[in-house]
Amino acid sequence: MQHDSDKLKTYAVVAEAIRFLQAHAGRQPDLEAIAAHVGLSAFHLQRVFSQWAGISPKRFLQYLTKEHARRCLLASRGVLDAALSSGLSGPGRLHDLMVSCEAVSPGQLGARGEGLVVRYGFTVTPLGEVLAGMTPRGVCHLRFVEAGERDAAVAALRQEWPLADFKRDDAAVTRLGHRLFDRFAEPEPLSVLLKGTNFQIKVWEALLQVAPGAVISYGDLAGLVGNPRAHRAAGTAMAQNRIAVLIPCHRVIRESGDTGQYHWGTERKRALLVWEQAHDLSAPAPQTAATSVQGSRR
Repeated sequence: MQHDSDKLKTYAVVAEAIRFLQAHAGRQPDLEAIAAHVGLSAFHLQRVFSQWAGISPKRFLQYLTKEHARRCLLASRGVLDAALSSGLSGPGRLHDLMVSCEAVSPGQLGARGEGLVVRYGFTVTPLGEVLAGMTPRGVCHLRFVEAGERDAAVAALRQEWPLADFKRDDAAVTRLGHRLFDRFAEPEPLSVLLKGTNFQIKVWEALLQVAPGAVISYGDLAGLVGNPRAHRAAGTAMAQNRIAVLIPCHRVIRESGDTGQYHWGTERKRALLVWEQAHDLSAPAPQTAATSVQGSRR
């Protein structure tokens, strides 16, 4: 079993390889060139990249090339239409999970978490370390944490629910990470507890309609919530999302097709999309695949 420190080192190497491939995809660099850039032998890079993503660096480069060609050929069509027509909407890991959303009521919002128990902790995933917060009503916080950010990350979580009772529970968070990133894990329903405006919650719920590995523009996302002109407001909702992966704001890109920014790093955004598509292509289709959105504003 790979130790947490090894997982973080592997992700750092893969992230650097992804940055290099994105910057030089037009030159179609070979495995030796990529390996030289990250300071590994070609054999070692092939092994760690394939272990992480389930596909080789060469196949990932083919994915980037296909995406670039698709953007050029379909520039006159909607980004969502282009993504879906490119075959990126196959069965994905998160489609194995039934994700239901529940919103914090105005009264609960005013209580600032009083009487709420939040179990929180850290775990290492294939995409880096995460901090998660969980309540009896669902996951209320999930973010990636860089080295040296642990204290600040916990402080930010506590600020969201200043009167809540916080209990450290790394084991529970590790189980959550296993459910999210281990494609061999048995899928189980997951709930998320959302705190935001009605529009923000509608945007976050709409994101669950975008298949793993696929992308959608801010404008098309705004259209899903019935207000296609509100693309800037949709972007603001993305910036306010504090539940990474489960509320998949990494699937939102700019109208031009550019990956755009991501709260937890552009490279991680691209890595999440690659991870989703790689496991789409390498895993057999599940017997059942569904995403359920059940918004509740009590």
